[in-house]
Formats: sequence, structure tokens, C-alpha cells
Amino acid sequence: MKAKTLILGPVLGLLAAVLLPDFTVITSKPALHLTQPAQANDLLDAALRKLRGTKLPIGFASANGRLEAEYVEIASKLPGRVAEMLVEEGAMVRAGSVVARLDASEIEAQLRAAEAQVRRAERLREQAQANVALRASERTLARQELERASTLQQRGFGTDQLRDQRQSQLRAAEAAHTAALAAVEEARAAIDAANADVDRLKTVLKDTVLLAPSDGRVQYKLVRAGEVVAAGARLATLIDLSDIYMTVFLPAREAGRLNIGDDARLVLDPFPTYVIPATVSFVASDAQFTPKSVETRDEREKLVFRVKLRIDADLLKRHEGVAKSGIRGIGYVRTRSDVVWPEHLALNLPQ
Repeated sequence: MKAKTLILGPVLGLLAAVLLPDFTVITSKPALHLTQPAQANDLLDAALRKLRGTKLPIGFASANGRLEAEYVEIASKLPGRVAEMLVEEGAMVRAGSVVARLDASEIEAQLRAAEAQVRRAERLREQAQANVALRASERTLARQELERASTLQQRGFGTDQLRDQRQSQLRAAEAAHTAALAAVEEARAAIDAANADVDRLKTVLKDTVLLAPSDGRVQYKLVRAGEVVAAGARLATLIDLSDIYMTVFLPAREAGRLNIGDDARLVLDPFPTYVIPATVSFVASDAQFTPKSVETRDEREKLVFRVKLRIDADLLKRHEGVAKSGIRGIGYVRTRSDVVWPEHLALNLPQ
């Protein structure tokens, strides 16, 4: 038993170091010691599968790939000076949380001026309404005086000149009343314009506060407080952790049998004992040469189709602390719906 342990220890150490560099082991003496026996068995099985390959049954296909995520660029709509950057690279942010603030002192001053203009327009409207009442009273008086002048003329006590003067005064009063009504409408329009300017400045002021559009992790912090940015300048980049997928490339005979929504499995290099569920979310309609980073030169001479294997958003949310893009692994798909996943691809998720 001792000799077996001495032989098995270096073998496990070599497999862990060469094939699974991200797996942590503790060595002392020539033998390799793992924290649990089950952990050693899982590591050995995964390493041997990776070394010699596991032949897939008929109805399955696999391809190398890596996890990718959608990036969200947080950019400034306005030019200005960055007053605060409230996030750091690697930090988790929630939808609606504040990422950065621009200096808003100038916009706040413009907003106060616009609000003062609203109050001024309201006072002008009140004056115009008072003027309407005055002009209405003058019109009433002018109408009464015209009636008296007409009565006196009919009785022979008034002249035509006096009646014509009263009639002219009535027309002038009616015109003044109409002008006063127009002034009220103009004052109302001025109030509407001033209120619209207030709303515009409030929107601009709101744009000085940059919010995270979705949950995610800060990938890059591109500016710091005190820097001056132009309109459209990027301040930070987020990884949308609710939208992570693996991109693989499959030949036409395999990609052509896939349907959107088909089950898939992912096995990642840093976690070879875990089997992650996924679904086929995209199959390219045009063939392409395999990218250089995926296959060898000979394999790149074959036309393949790009396929996305998307991880469920709820599963990502439960493990958002470890979810990240750029991890390489292998994606497995079923090219026939009547086959059952083999035992080594049965779902196995971290607790």
C-alpha cells in the first residue's frame, strides 16, 4: 500500500500541474496529499479524460470554446468634469446604482434661472388678466356712453359728432380688450416655454448622474474624479452577468441538426468536475473558417458554423460571485433528440 501511494502521488501531482493548473494541491514529502479522497478521485478522472479524451456516443458533438459575456459601456451624454467615480474594477453593481457623477454646478445655476423665468411669466400672466378686466370695464363704459349719445340724438338734444365720438371710443375699447386677451395667451405661452426649459434642464441635470443599466461586474474603470470628459466618452465598462454564453464552432453536418433551445452542456477547464447546463441560443446562417485561436491550421481549412450555448440567467444569478468571461472549456450538444446524455455529462453543479 505504501508503494502504491508513492507511485500514485507523483502521478496525481503531474496530472494536476500539467493538465489542471488551476487546481490547488498541497505537497509535502514525495507523495501528493489532497484534502479529501473524493476530491482526488474526481481530479484523477477529469485529468485522465482530458488526457486520453472521452469518446462521445452517436448523436452528440463537442467543440472547444470559451465563455463570453455582453459588455455594457457606461458613457457620458454630456461634456464636463467628473465629480465622483463611485465604483472600482471588479466590484458588483446593481441596476440603477450610481456609477459616476459629473460636476453639475453650471446646470443647477441654469435651472434656477429657468425656474425664476417661470415665476416671472406667471406674474406677467396675472398682470395680463388684470388688464383684461380693466379693458372689459372700459368697453362696457364706452358702450353705455354710445347708447346715451344715440338716445340724446334721437330726442334732438345731441349731435351726430358726439354720437360718432362715442362710437369711436367703443371700437377703441373693444380693440384694447382683444389685445388684453391676446396678452394673456402670450403670457400662458411664455409660462409653457419656461416650464419646458425647466424640464429640459432637469433632464440634463439627471444625465450628470450615470447609473448602471443592469446588474453586472465592473470590468474597466476608465476615468477618475477630476478628469474632464467629452460628450460620449466612456467612463466604465460592465460585464452583464445575466448574459454569459460559450461560443463554439461546429461543422455543417452537426450544426445543421441543431435547433434553437436545444439542451447543451459545458465543462470548463478550471472546474473539470462540474457539468453546467446550457441551451443553444444562436446558430449562424453563414459558414466561416474556424478562428485561429480555436483550432489548428489543418482544422481551420474546414468551414464551420458559429454556435452560442447560453447559460440560464437564474443559474448565473445564483453563482454571480464566480461567473466571469474568458474561461475556456468544451461545449457539448445533442444532434439527435432521442438520445440520453452520457453519465459523464450528467448535470453536476457547485453547491
